[in-house]
Amino acid sequence: MIKISADMEAIVKQAILSFVATVNEDGTPNLSPKASLTIMNGVLYFADIASPRTILNLTRNPAVEINVVDIFQRRGYRFKGRALVLRPEDDEALVIANWVRATNGPEYPVDHVVKIETTSITPLLSPAHVFANPPRSQDEIRSTYYQKYGVKPIGT
Repeated sequence: MIKISADMEAIVKQAILSFVATVNEDGTPNLSPKASLTIMNGVLYFADIASPRTILNLTRNPAVEINVVDIFQRRGYRFKGRALVLRPEDDEALVIANWVRATNGPEYPVDHVVKIETTSITPLLSPAHVFANPPRSQDEIRSTYYQKYGVKPIGT
């Protein structure tokens, strides 16, 4: 399993929303948004709150890819690996389920928790990073996209 770096963890926390890709029985892709992706002890987890197709796919075929991009930084990561659907009574599952409920409220159902054994991690960079000439700093990129989306940073 590939270790999750501090920068990867920061992007996951800042982006909040991620997208989990699995494979349907007929070989077509299934893409499911997740706001429950988190990292504990260097390992990725997400909660199944309303994703029965994702869980069905992962129990049949554990191949998974997760994309996380911070829209203001215009960068993120692509995590590939194998998923393990944890039993509800597993200690790891309970920790994640409790975190989801503490974050979102006790009414949030956590039907399953999925642990990801990462086999590949690659950075995702938008053209704002790749093609800008001269290169722009991360602060310049962030400021540009705050303006583009009409967002005022917290604390300013």
